[in-house]
Amino acid sequence: MKTAPTILLADDDSAIRTVVSQALTRAGFEVRATEAAAMLWKWVEEGNGDLVITDVVMPDESGLDLIPRIRRIRPDLRIVVMSAQSTLQTAVKATESGAFEYLPKPFDINELVAVVKRGVEKKDNVAVPRGIAEDIGDALPLIGRSGAMQEVYRTLARLMPTDLTVMVSGGSGTGKELVARALHDYGKRKQGPFVAVNMAAIPRTLIESELFGYEKGAFTGATARTSGRFEQANAGTLFLDEIGDMPMEAQTRLLRVLQEGEFTTVGGQTPIVANARIIAATHHDLKQLIRQGLFREDLFFRLNVVPILLPPLRSRVEDIPELVRHFLARGKNAGLPWKTLDSAALDRLMRHSWPGNVRELENLIQRLTALYSEENISLSIVERELGDSNQVINKDLVDISDPGLASSVERHLSSYFAAHQNELPATGLYSRVLREVEKPLIMLTLQATRGNQIRAAQVLGLNRNTLRKKIRELDIPVIRGGR
Repeated sequence: MKTAPTILLADDDSAIRTVVSQALTRAGFEVRATEAAAMLWKWVEEGNGDLVITDVVMPDESGLDLIPRIRRIRPDLRIVVMSAQSTLQTAVKATESGAFEYLPKPFDINELVAVVKRGVEKKDNVAVPRGIAEDIGDALPLIGRSGAMQEVYRTLARLMPTDLTVMVSGGSGTGKELVARALHDYGKRKQGPFVAVNMAAIPRTLIESELFGYEKGAFTGATARTSGRFEQANAGTLFLDEIGDMPMEAQTRLLRVLQEGEFTTVGGQTPIVANARIIAATHHDLKQLIRQGLFREDLFFRLNVVPILLPPLRSRVEDIPELVRHFLARGKNAGLPWKTLDSAALDRLMRHSWPGNVRELENLIQRLTALYSEENISLSIVERELGDSNQVINKDLVDISDPGLASSVERHLSSYFAAHQNELPATGLYSRVLREVEKPLIMLTLQATRGNQIRAAQVLGLNRNTLRKKIRELDIPVIRGGR
């Protein structure tokens, strides 16, 4: 008669030991439970158990420190780590130390039972890459212990030892570049360069030379050979930020590189091997752009090997107190005076909608730290800084005659002139500003009319030929199809 698999359970919380033991027993397992790492180690050393479940924090030893010791003497023994210290650091350390699975507390008991079943059924020994967990310190870039962030941490921990292409999606200010840097800094390519390029910030005529480099004489002004970002990121990571803003012709070239694994410089003939991990990021809905004919579907599938969706701050408000402490501490380390927020002020922050996500919160804390002499920041100060930004705007009902548009343009231009200090901007400012307004106006109108230029001209109050001319001059892609 086949005996039931034995599960070794170590947790210093008696309630958790009871609940887990009962659930596993009902599922047909035998359970040995202890509160001490020493007893768990004794059982493992004696050859007992088919799978280990251990907490990170125990009275006599950290469960994370125990994992390498267990794997040295019993490499086939699966280890499930559970922890209330739900941080990226814990998830990465657990995974890179050799844990079969990591479960942040509180966890779903049915999920734990399912993990245990998988663990005892699969006995193929998979080698675990080494060298990452030992180097991870406390200053990891992502902060938050909410359930939404736990899923991000678990995904990142699994991706650290791989070279898989990753697509990071999320609103502006959610921390997409932080995710890319974490994958690089604690991954297998950490000794190589991290090269970031913002596709939205490069003129479309320069994107190919920026990405792939160019040879001397390739075009007017090319006085020497210049390496592109792919070449600069050799043996490292290439982060393509705002990939949704990449023009179609550059998308085609990028797709070819991803398919063939090599590229040529502008004006060059010799293929160069592309040896960089690709991480892309966008705040756009790429599937919507595909439907509009603005993004290649085949490129999307090449980039979207592992998707990571970063939650907006409003979906993880329980992380705000920890984020506030982090930003206050960062200000103190930068030489700013130490501040605290009273409970009412903190509660107000947790009720704000945060359209700018974590970046907006960081900027607010910087202002509070730098501009106010009070050591304790009160609710009235926070209200003063937030102003009316908590009001929800129905974008479908925005009236463009509202003075808010003029005010926004005025603020933008004021900042632009201020940046030049005592100098004047380059000539042609009037045309440049009009172009900046015209292009999104025409693009959005074309989207609203589903690419119907006759209807778009009527909405804009332009002659049809004038609209066509502006589409050519502003290099606006012609869209067809639904929204």
